Amino acid sequence: MEEKIRHHESSSRFSGMATFLNAPLVRDPILLDIALIGVPFDGGVENRPGQRHAPREIRNMSSLLRPIHHVTGVNPYDLCRVGDMGDIPFPHALDLEASHSDITKFVSEVHNACVVPLCVGGDHSISLPALRAIAHDRSVGMVLVDAHTDTLDEELGSRFSHGTPFRRAVEEELLDPARTVMIGIRGPRSSTEGFTFALESGIRVISMEEFTEMGVQSVIAETRRVVGASRRRR
Repeated sequence: MEEKIRHHESSSRFSGMATFLNAPLVRDPILLDIALIGVPFDGGVENRPGQRHAPREIRNMSSLLRPIHHVTGVNPYDLCRVGDMGDIPFPHALDLEASHSDITKFVSEVHNACVVPLCVGGDHSISLPALRAIAHDRSVGMVLVDAHTDTLDEELGSRFSHGTPFRRAVEEELLDPARTVMIGIRGPRSSTEGFTFALESGIRVISMEEFTEMGVQSVIAETRRVVGASRRRR
């Protein structure tokens, strides 16, 4: 069984079917410790779509990677079983909420097998259904590195767009704001609604300006402090 989930160490990187990080294609999560999952969905964006193509392109580009780190000398594939479980199917790709349900179902099966799901998407709306899968029984903390907080109430009449997932996650008690850090928030915006919600809910927001002033090591220390804090009880 172990042989089936070994890294493609001897394969030519330019040949064969592309998988995430050259990991073997594995359909049964019980064989894995970490499952790489493609989420080719961008039905939650109001501008600049195309994220549906990301899983395929990332698989192709990641085929150039080699497993051994140049400083530590560590090969992560010697430490855990990693496999590419393919893409989540979207039979109702034009239905936003139905597609979110498909994501939750797929990720739940992986999570329930005590396997860590690593999802590659996809627009930011996919974060909510993934959180529904892994945090249905207890709220979780989160480290977000992004330009936006994605805590709007709605966009163009939808409460489940790429700009709203973390507001919904806080409301559904999937995400513990006291253990959440948002790093690199920057840029102009049309209103202060999302930023205000993040701050008032207790999320630690580190703007790009504050990041520059603090420095990388201080931001790492602050992130560990916040995410390691006691989780909110339901």
